[in-house]
Amino acid sequence: MVSPADAADASDAPGPTPVRPDAAGPAPAASTRRERTGWYFYDWANSAFSTTVVTVFLGPFLTSVTERAAGCAVDADTCSGTVHPLGITVAPGAYFPYLVSLSVLLTVFALPVMGAVADRSPHKKRLLAGAAFLGAAATAGFAFVTGDRYLLGGVLFLIANIAFGASVVVYNSFLPQLGGPDDRDAISSRGWALGYLGGGLLLAANLVAVTLLSRHDDAQRTLDLARWCIVSAGVWWAVFTLVPLRWLREHPALEATTAGNVLTDGFRQLGRTLRGLRTYPLTLFFLLAFLVYNDGIQTVIALASQYGTKELRLTQSTLIVTILLVQFLAFGGALLLGALARRIGAWKTVLLSLVLWTVVIIAAFRLPAEAPVPFLVLGAAIGLVLGGSQALSRSLFSQLIPAGKEGEYYGFYEISDKGTSWLGPLAFGLVYQLTASYRVGLVSLLIFFVVGFALLAAVPMRRAVLAAGNTPPRLL
Repeated sequence: MVSPADAADASDAPGPTPVRPDAAGPAPAASTRRERTGWYFYDWANSAFSTTVVTVFLGPFLTSVTERAAGCAVDADTCSGTVHPLGITVAPGAYFPYLVSLSVLLTVFALPVMGAVADRSPHKKRLLAGAAFLGAAATAGFAFVTGDRYLLGGVLFLIANIAFGASVVVYNSFLPQLGGPDDRDAISSRGWALGYLGGGLLLAANLVAVTLLSRHDDAQRTLDLARWCIVSAGVWWAVFTLVPLRWLREHPALEATTAGNVLTDGFRQLGRTLRGLRTYPLTLFFLLAFLVYNDGIQTVIALASQYGTKELRLTQSTLIVTILLVQFLAFGGALLLGALARRIGAWKTVLLSLVLWTVVIIAAFRLPAEAPVPFLVLGAAIGLVLGGSQALSRSLFSQLIPAGKEGEYYGFYEISDKGTSWLGPLAFGLVYQLTASYRVGLVSLLIFFVVGFALLAAVPMRRAVLAAGNTPPRLL
């Protein structure tokens, strides 16, 4: 299952110095199966945060804690109170979407710098370890989010989400070192697939715990169970991060830096990259398209549980079963769309997935309340397109990055990846605050998929790959 090509493809296309594995010139040692498997396992480790925390438990949990802080009972169906973080009046239902938006505003500054540091550091694994363990510790810190401590929960989420993004920047920057242009779609798809499998297994364990231990007449007990499920994701994240730290190899930085000045040199390099972005306008155009459509995807992932709980009035068990279904179907969906990409190209496959996402949003708007079966069917459809659209976007972007800039460019990429989108949650939160309707908020997300499709369709992919100094894969 996890055995892509054993060596990176060579290319006869001239490339700038420093060279990357798919450019002409002295190539680094080919990656091994052990190294690629270690890389896959960081997807396995961090997907617990995406699935158990962001997708399932955190939205309803933190909303309930915020409702308590607003003076509402923990089992109240509606809450008309407000909270006032930093003196700002916020409806409890909008607090979590606003936090997601705030987290990305902070990552705008943090992640590209992390990428610049990673590109110039010979110790990428140390950077990966620091970010991953910080995020895991903040997630485990939800053990202390009790009573009405919604502010503590918000701070811990911000730390965990930013650390998560920083760790993925470093993790993604390994991808061009693991295979050539024609291998990366398969490598990226296998990583995403294994991540969904790992996230699904932990979620299955949490499903068993919630089903066996919760009581319908004890809302506080259900809230406590959700809190400990969040904590379990932090422990899972920390433990399985040890596998990539053990099996990944350090690769020499392609550009030397003065010892002890990696951080300051990273800031300087980031400034040079920002000034030189206009040199690669097609790469930026792809990134713009990704930022738009992935905002929509990430908003659906982050707020699906809240939508199901508050608007559709579904039970926590129904939500967990649906997300569990999504996880295991996404495992197969990532491999399925990866196989389709080998036949028609990754670019065309991602465009097809965006059409399917548009259909999903329209169907979600029409879902009846208190009807679990249609919600399960919709979850199955999401699972089939979710993993592939994300995995192939990641591998497509790897083809558009100039040599030696992987960390920096994946820093920009990660700003809108895996739960750090901001426009979507902001639009959803604002529409909800104005209309008190989650359904109307959901409709606002259609624009992200329609505009994202149009922008991506306008990118001349083969010319964009060549403009970045890389060799295009056989099919796009």
